[in-house]
Amino acid sequence: MEERSMKVEPVIQEGQFVRLEPMTMEHAPRLLVAAQHDDIWRYVSAPRPYTVAEMQKWMQTALDQQGQGFRIPFVTIDRTSDRVIGSTSYLDIQPANFNLEIGWTWLNPEFWRTPRNTEAKYLMLKHAFETLETIRVQIKTDSRNYISQNAIERIGGVKEGVLRRSMIYYNGYIRDTVYYSILDREWPEVKSKLEAKLKSYSPANN
Repeated sequence: MEERSMKVEPVIQEGQFVRLEPMTMEHAPRLLVAAQHDDIWRYVSAPRPYTVAEMQKWMQTALDQQGQGFRIPFVTIDRTSDRVIGSTSYLDIQPANFNLEIGWTWLNPEFWRTPRNTEAKYLMLKHAFETLETIRVQIKTDSRNYISQNAIERIGGVKEGVLRRSMIYYNGYIRDTVYYSILDREWPEVKSKLEAKLKSYSPANN
């Protein structure tokens, strides 16, 4: 029996509202502009970057993890304005188990409650299940972040439980982490709902 393995590579993923580009250092100045809001960093385990150098350091960590095969970071670009509006990643990549996680996701608050985050998740899930043939996609969040939990549940994430005191933040806070997943057998229904949701957005609220 031929042994299969999941090969995750940085590729451009493009939809109607957003384009996900593999992260490079050239994105640093524009990514820093997108990151200048305290609400973005409230539940993030790394400190907010205030300078290009600090943003480059944050990005270098992500790119180092890419070199280790652990993570593929992307920048999220609004297709209407061609602005960089946030970032997201595949991470905890387990090729032999056909498992990965979608995480380190953030958007400039100007684009909250718009189709951008929904479509970014749709693109990443579609690529994971239909191209990479993933069998499980994990999404996790801070137990205090109810907005994120509600958003994950709206896109079809199934709550698996809470891993208590699982992560120490840079400021010393010890976080409880809520875990969700979507399985390959659940993807067709999740995909249908996400596509219907994206079609429901009118030009007025895009």
